[in-house]
Amino acid sequence: MESESRRNFIKKTILTTGFIANFGLLEEAMAAISIEPHDDLSIHIFSKHLQFLDYKTTGEMAAEMGFSGVDLTVRPKGHVLPELVKTDLPKAISDIKSAGSNCKMITTSIESINNPLDVDIIKTAAKQGVKYYRTHWFKYLEGKPMNESLEIYKQEVKNLSDLNKENNIVGYYQNHAGTNVGASFWEINAILEGADLNYFGTQYDIRHAVAEGGHSWKNGLKLLQNHIKGIVLKDFKWEKIDGKWKAVNVPIGEGMVNFDAYFKLLKTYKLKPPVSLHLEYDLGGAEKGLSKISVDKKVVFDAMVRDLNALQQLWRHA
Repeated sequence: MESESRRNFIKKTILTTGFIANFGLLEEAMAAISIEPHDDLSIHIFSKHLQFLDYKTTGEMAAEMGFSGVDLTVRPKGHVLPELVKTDLPKAISDIKSAGSNCKMITTSIESINNPLDVDIIKTAAKQGVKYYRTHWFKYLEGKPMNESLEIYKQEVKNLSDLNKENNIVGYYQNHAGTNVGASFWEINAILEGADLNYFGTQYDIRHAVAEGGHSWKNGLKLLQNHIKGIVLKDFKWEKIDGKWKAVNVPIGEGMVNFDAYFKLLKTYKLKPPVSLHLEYDLGGAEKGLSKISVDKKVVFDAMVRDLNALQQLWRHA
């Protein structure tokens, strides 16, 4: 009933506003919302790519394009600034809901319960019905052995999980290619050791898993499968630019990520976690979270609908 009401709302919005029709997205959007709920991934659009819109319009576009909700940025230079979280997050979520969408997940700069702003974000988000938040990434501490840094962050994660339990919200740490904690699956496994795993886990990012580990992403998925609370979906490929190899982000299905194999494994492990869709390829600044973009909004919306539909097709056929 809830899904049917949502589809009816979207159809009504499309027909009455003509917004998507004017941008040439009507056919694709209706295809996206016609997918049967039991076959559907719950895909939320990362609001970093919609920061040129206000809260309500973000919610409207998420609903009209067929997304399950919004993964709202609550961090410096985000849709909601941490220092304004007590006033702006309730308003943002209210506006998103009034537009026909929802906000069950947020992306934050949270690192420690010793930071009052981090605590404010957790408590405010929980009161507003947010179910999941992503933390910031930990950096290895200068002058300390790497294992010692991991021990320190393991305690931070434990403390966060305890606070999460008090507020009935789940935190997760994203694996991310590079030199910060979490480029390796084993680092994430280590910092989760002391946590209440009902309230803290990992947000598995297949793009960064492939970029960092090549074929070993399957080992990472196997290792962390019981700790996965959410996933990030995006694609990339290696290109030689000015004589140097670089990871270049591309639309879903145009890169190196083997989504068929990945989705088959998720199904084997009986995992269907909430998804945050990221579009990190060139979209006139929307990929960087700019408040003013250099392309027509149609370019951004088209890309979002295209990636959304591609993922649902890949999921159904895996």
